Amino acid sequence: MYLGIDLGTSSVKMLLMSKEGEIIATITEEYPVYYFNENWAEQDPEDWWQAVLKGMEKILSNKYASQLRGISFSGQMHGLVILDEADQVIRPAILWCDQRTQKECDDLNTEIGVDKLIQYCGNIALTGFTASKILWVRGNEPEKFARIRKIMLPKDYIAFKLTGQFCTDMSDASGTNLLNVSARNWSRQMLTICGLQEEQMPALYESYQKVGVVKKDIQDLLGLSDSVFVAAGAGDQAAGAVGTGAVLEGNLSIALGTSGVIFAPNQQFTLDAQHGLHSFAHANGKWHQMGVILSAASSLKWWVESIQKQDDFNQIIQEAAAIKAGANKLVFLPYLIGERTPHNNPDARGVFVGLNISHTRADMTRAILEGVIFAMRDSLELLRNAGVNVENAVISGGGAKSDLWNQITSDILNIKVRTLQANEGPAFGAAILAAVADNCFANVEEGCAQLVQYEKEFIPDNQNVQIYDRQYAVFQKLYGELTVSFQMLKNL
Repeated sequence: MYLGIDLGTSSVKMLLMSKEGEIIATITEEYPVYYFNENWAEQDPEDWWQAVLKGMEKILSNKYASQLRGISFSGQMHGLVILDEADQVIRPAILWCDQRTQKECDDLNTEIGVDKLIQYCGNIALTGFTASKILWVRGNEPEKFARIRKIMLPKDYIAFKLTGQFCTDMSDASGTNLLNVSARNWSRQMLTICGLQEEQMPALYESYQKVGVVKKDIQDLLGLSDSVFVAAGAGDQAAGAVGTGAVLEGNLSIALGTSGVIFAPNQQFTLDAQHGLHSFAHANGKWHQMGVILSAASSLKWWVESIQKQDDFNQIIQEAAAIKAGANKLVFLPYLIGERTPHNNPDARGVFVGLNISHTRADMTRAILEGVIFAMRDSLELLRNAGVNVENAVISGGGAKSDLWNQITSDILNIKVRTLQANEGPAFGAAILAAVADNCFANVEEGCAQLVQYEKEFIPDNQNVQIYDRQYAVFQKLYGELTVSFQMLKNL
């Protein structure tokens, strides 16, 4: 059996899978996120570790512990974990959604310059990425920066605690701004810019490679054999793409989770001319391009729980299903915590445009569902402009539970969309990577072909496609027209 551990932002999800791909059990353990100064977000790595141990004890118990062969990971990307010479955590981890590093990003993008950043690491600097967090620590907490001996990403801290190995994988490392993504090695130039030495950086592995075995004390605690291995795993989006079977060109992965992701596998390292997409290493040893919006299903969660003060998502979505596409002439910009692709603007804000006294809750819900996909279409248009051939898409995440949202996605993006029999996402992808590491399959592509199964299919409605094309043109213009207002709000 193989254990996939998905270290997310609010919880860790674990999935136990047989060699044949049967999902034996899943379990989730939660932990807190600490928010400060509106846009700062941190977590205590010890909370992750305790949740992982607790979850492993529950999911393995005495029944499955002796049958476990391997473990692999998916993990929230970009988070900065720093350890001292005694391997103790120096400060709380600064998370992917933390927006404190705008100055550091501006300095990298202007003083170093976008062209050189693309040459050094393949991506421009963004507030979510790790390099700007390191520069923030160097500038604001110099005494802590001086103590750094190891720099890790969140899932790699769990691998370190399990095995004692200081390592990461190519896909997760791609989101640091410290990896030369095309060459798949640490960028000497970026390390120098950040004041780092290569020995402070983890060893690099492909996602499906073994990095070590579980330590003796953990074996004894959990009742594991002495041969249980740990594979490097992947960043959450690459692992999620493996879990959806998106490992070949033309097969798009759409993740409707807390954030929203458009993910396109590439055989070669590829850049878009506007540098609006992320160009990262994929978990299959190749590459991918990816666009990310920061508030996808979280926009709906905010609307239902915080504004409507309800927990019945189905009722509110059913109300929205009664509203025809474009009938309410209402547009929602889902920039509730700023935006990444394509605007790279932490100061962007969520907006309803077109509200009038006749609009109902159902109208506003429908606009939210549509607005999230309009924002994701921005990424798809960048891919299409870069010549990426998109044949079909697989949708996953909490949002994929809604047939209405799946059909809206198909209509707005004008592509066929499929859902999964097992919508387990990154945890399932991590388990597949463990099976590949154990030579159950020749490669990740073979593992996906044999284990990933699809369920429903949604075909674009031509009438809705035309309606949404007109509405998307309005959506695109609104951001530019509102940027001055966003800045004015920031300066109040």
